[in-house]
Amino acid sequence: MIGVLTGFAIIGVVILVGYVVQRIHVLPADAAVALNRFVYFIASPALLFTVLARADLSVIFSSFLVVTIVSVVITAAVFLALSRLFFRRSAALTALGTASASYVNANNIGLPVAVYVLGSAQFVAPVLMFQLIVMAPILLTVLDVSTREKVSIGTIVSQPFRNPIILASLAGLVVALLGIHIPDQVLAPFVLIGGAAVPTVLITFGMSLAGRRLFPAGADRREIIVAVAMKSVLMPVVAYLFGSLVFQLDAVHLFAVVVLAALPTAQNIFNYAFRFNTGIDVARDVVLLTTIAALPVLLVISALLAPA
Repeated sequence: MIGVLTGFAIIGVVILVGYVVQRIHVLPADAAVALNRFVYFIASPALLFTVLARADLSVIFSSFLVVTIVSVVITAAVFLALSRLFFRRSAALTALGTASASYVNANNIGLPVAVYVLGSAQFVAPVLMFQLIVMAPILLTVLDVSTREKVSIGTIVSQPFRNPIILASLAGLVVALLGIHIPDQVLAPFVLIGGAAVPTVLITFGMSLAGRRLFPAGADRREIIVAVAMKSVLMPVVAYLFGSLVFQLDAVHLFAVVVLAALPTAQNIFNYAFRFNTGIDVARDVVLLTTIAALPVLLVISALLAPA
């Protein structure tokens, strides 16, 4: 339990710092925009490259990855179906809602939980890899294409090659696949810059909460509530069912895959919404509510599934 509480204490304190910074006007009113661009174009690419370049591929390409993919696909498909039937939002907002319901916080909460609860940071690698290499490119492509006034086939095809986050993730995976050893002295600047990504995203998120309330005017409460329910309940249930009944994972690995599926929605979703100036209220509320809900959910999972 200490690991779960530690992870949430860390993220909560940093978000609070951002909130206070905005409330007392330490930075200019539009500072969040500049910070967001720094994260999107510089800090996040550096972080993702170093994480994937050092990843253990034997852990990434395992049954963990299969169960992760299944839980993500089913959760996303359920939300997408409900969205098309009842919410009828634009392509960009539908994509953000779907990602909010299925994209987990594998980094700033997932890593502490993996280390302190599961015993190894490697458990989070399959989730992180799948989100960076598959989910993020799809989401960013939809957002980029649907928020442009004019779209061509060339724009769609070239989008992944113009996105710094996707390029950095692919570069890191190639390094890991080819077994290329990058000297620590060469990686050091990337590690240093990448280290700014998580706290900056959290501070920006905290700044966005100042003067705001949950379910602001114009936000679809049904969409937010459904996304929170999908992420906090459906996704870990799907992971448990497939991990236990289909793949028959042992107790340690079943516990790990369910815990990771129960992580809250990643702040990256808010970061992407902010970057493309669409669905910011929905993304912020889902991130906040799933973060609040994740603590009791993870405590219940730990009580029921944690190996003796």
